[in-house]
Amino acid sequence: MNNAIEIRGLVKKYSRFQLGPLDLTVPRGAIYGLIGPNGAGKTTAIDLIFGMGRNDAGQIRVLGLDHRADEVELKRRAAYVGPDLNFQVWGRVGKAIRFVRGFYPGWDDAYCAALMKAFHLSDSDKIATLSFGARTKLSLLLALARRPEVLILDEPTTGLDAVSKQQVFTELLKAVENGERTVLISSHGLSDIERFTDHVGMIKNGQLLLEGRTDEIVDRYRLVEFFTNNGAGLQNPAPGGLIILKCNENRWHALLDRNSDAQNWLQTNGAQQISLTRLTLEELFVALAREEGAE
Repeated sequence: MNNAIEIRGLVKKYSRFQLGPLDLTVPRGAIYGLIGPNGAGKTTAIDLIFGMGRNDAGQIRVLGLDHRADEVELKRRAAYVGPDLNFQVWGRVGKAIRFVRGFYPGWDDAYCAALMKAFHLSDSDKIATLSFGARTKLSLLLALARRPEVLILDEPTTGLDAVSKQQVFTELLKAVENGERTVLISSHGLSDIERFTDHVGMIKNGQLLLEGRTDEIVDRYRLVEFFTNNGAGLQNPAPGGLIILKCNENRWHALLDRNSDAQNWLQTNGAQQISLTRLTLEELFVALAREEGAE
């Protein structure tokens, strides 16, 4: 089995929003970043994976398991960390750990102790007095110490400083180093996503815009600047592979897909002084997330 998560034809309808049809593939052993604007459907997709809500169409499989028919086994082998998890009812960190530990025979005590040290947590810490970032670390600890085969994280670095983020991603990289475990991260921290993930998918308006290896996705696109004579427009409408971002008189900025024939098209349709600039993932995200069309 090469893929840890496979989503095919997924649809979830609301009164003012529809997720999908969505096809998404997370390879086994990958750290996969799921990105998109607020309201794009990222959290909806994650919720559906874990049976929080019912999809209107399509199929979700995790480790070959159907997300509804095999829900119990799926939740045994996969773990979720989200911003709404709250362990305050257990009072102290140690009590929360002992409670969760009892449900998972594969719990790794030595690993749990190592995570406690790395995340600067102790058994006696009162959960109610932990900072938001420390509570996030506790949630990660309770998920990681289970040694799940799939770990799904919804905004895991919210509230973490730079040092804490480094600690968290160090542990996530360790978790997947044997190639048997998989991490799916939904996050707005795009510099972290570019640095630490090896695959990425982007959702906009409930649809998957792109998916693939992070380095290949970033290398595929360029910011292109060009000029036209005396403020004249291009001779023909822009083709697929070229998104016009801004036009100021005769100076144009656009997003260019290097897998398309858009650069050759520019050269034969009145564009002059064409220059290409490499983008970061965040810059690519901003360009793709905005509405198309010159301003």
